[in-house]
This record gives sequence, structure tokens and C-alpha cells, in this order.
Amino acid sequence: MALKLYQFESCPYCNKVRGVLGEKGLEYEKVEVPLDREDRTELVEVSGQLMVPVLVDGETVINDSGKIIDYLNEKY
Repeated sequence: MALKLYQFESCPYCNKVRGVLGEKGLEYEKVEVPLDREDRTELVEVSGQLMVPVLVDGETVINDSGKIIDYLNEKY
């Protein structure tokens, strides 16, 4: 599975991205990010920042729900 979404289940921006992924029928792995910022080491290693959502598609890493949705619409 190439797509991985770093997210919070309750995040409205993450929900928008999950909606687009679902509409497009794309399979992806959800990674629930810890609420405590100090525990977000994997997210920082992957994206260089603490905020969600972050989408990883192979070697491509995109943050910000608007940019992620634009990327998904262009690529898929």
C-alpha cells in the first residue's frame, strides 16, 4: 500500500482528505498521530512538522488538506 495518511480521527481537515480518498476508492493506511506533540516523532521524521494531515505517497510527502486534495485530484 503506497498511500499513508497521518491524521487524527476527530480532525475536520483530516476528514476532508479521508472523504476524497474514499470517493476515489483509494486504499490507504491510517496512522493515528499522538495528541501529545512530544510523542509525534514519526510524523516529524516523515514530514518535518507536527501538524496533520500529512499524506505520504511513495517518496512524495504532502501536508495541508488543500494541497493533499489538489494532489489527489491531479494524480488520481
